[in-house]
Amino acid sequence: MEGASFGAGRAGGAIDPVDFLKQPQTLLRVTTWIFSIVVFGSIVNECYVNKDSQHPELLCIFNENESACSYGIAVGLIAFFGCIFFFVVDLYFQQISSVKDRKRAVLLDLGFSGFLAFLWFVAFCFLANQWQRTTLTRGFSQGADAARAAITFSFFSIIIWVVLALRALQRYRLGTDMSLFATEQFGTDPSAPYPGYPGGSGVESTETYQSPPFTETLEPNPKGYQVPAY
Repeated sequence: MEGASFGAGRAGGAIDPVDFLKQPQTLLRVTTWIFSIVVFGSIVNECYVNKDSQHPELLCIFNENESACSYGIAVGLIAFFGCIFFFVVDLYFQQISSVKDRKRAVLLDLGFSGFLAFLWFVAFCFLANQWQRTTLTRGFSQGADAARAAITFSFFSIIIWVVLALRALQRYRLGTDMSLFATEQFGTDPSAPYPGYPGGSGVESTETYQSPPFTETLEPNPKGYQVPAY
């Protein structure tokens, strides 16, 4: 029963690469991994441009706000490496035999996915707001498509990370229910005795016998009997 908890099959089962790649969770991770590359790649390569011929230094295309470009790059890199890490965790999740370790992995996935969804939401709002305030000069127009791509894929990343968080929550609830089913009949202490079946009212009587059986004092001369004189 423990091997079937938290959305995985029996522990120690063989890994089928084809089935693993076909899983919705794997496809979602690969998709958001690609989206993260598009976002930080677009900003790094094409969103630092010259405003015009009189300003040779490179400026962030998002309203010349360096924080906007830096934030977009940072979130993209976090999502990029996060996807790789959890891709490996999903690959070896089937081999984890401990229910506690599986629970930690699912909770980590849930927390990270929710956190990334929030970061992408902030990135989308930040980049979109700064892009609306940007005055398109001739130099900035060259990176307009890259800026729009970064904003668009930031929005798509929000949706995917929310879906990943919901799937992790579903796995957590499933694992919690199955773990309770597997362990609720046993004590948490390994040295605890096996619980017995309750009987009666469950309260042991403390009353004692006033006089033990078969210990009455016998009369030396029972009534109606006299000792003969010889």
